[in-house]
Amino acid sequence: MFSTASIRSRAALLLLPLLLLAFPAEASQPLPWQLGMQPAATPVKEFIGSFHNMLLVIITLITIFVLALLLYTIVRFRASANPTPSKTTHHTMLEIAWTVVPVLILVVIAVPSFRLIYFADKAPNADFTLKVTGHQWYWSYEYPDHGAFQFDSYMVADADLKPGQARLLEVDNRTVVPVGATVRVVIAGADVIHSWFVPALGVQKYAMPGRLNEIWFRVDKPGVYYGQCNQICGVNHAFMPIAVEAVDPQTFERWAAEAKRRFADSGLPPLSVADVLALEAPRMALNQAK
Repeated sequence: MFSTASIRSRAALLLLPLLLLAFPAEASQPLPWQLGMQPAATPVKEFIGSFHNMLLVIITLITIFVLALLLYTIVRFRASANPTPSKTTHHTMLEIAWTVVPVLILVVIAVPSFRLIYFADKAPNADFTLKVTGHQWYWSYEYPDHGAFQFDSYMVADADLKPGQARLLEVDNRTVVPVGATVRVVIAGADVIHSWFVPALGVQKYAMPGRLNEIWFRVDKPGVYYGQCNQICGVNHAFMPIAVEAVDPQTFERWAAEAKRRFADSGLPPLSVADVLALEAPRMALNQAK
């Protein structure tokens, strides 16, 4: 006989997929009347956000200074106050100042800018590689370090959307990655130039035919992160969304094992993390009951 605690535990495991569907991890996507950028989910995006904020302060101070100087000039040198205008044409110190100060401002901007470029360029000791190929008008993904399985990812049409799914952003097969893993992404194009762009991850790289480009990311918190192709690639360019789902490492390993089997048989339907958890729940409940 099973104890009350055992029965409750088994019931919780069986209901886990339903709970995940009812209360999904926070999704990162554009929101109505949103101001600013999407919240950062990777170190690169945090760097981009801090660099953006620094530039915002600098350009605001420059704008205020130029506006104040313009207003001062309008008032101080108006015709009524200067019936006999000055004929001064040169001022050595002023000319040096307005040459040196902009150079110093550019240096202040250039140092973190170069650091960001190099930080985002190459993957530091990547845990695994994800290959992305752009097509007209869908994405293909391959996991060479997990059995080399691959699958295509298409946008979910409006008529097939389920409650809570984002229009023009949801896909039939999401890209799944583990939280905390450094992922090297190699990107290519199969026909024309595309662009793999996920704002919350701070990644954007062109998918070019005949060339492999590389970028990396490390997702620090679970969730679903949406993006789109942002390089005009034909009539259906607007219908090439990207959905990256970050899950805990154990869930990712179970998903990868099931995906390897599922995508080897082209007759099976698309696979989601919720599908894997639903398949695993009875076995996990049985193991715990033992």
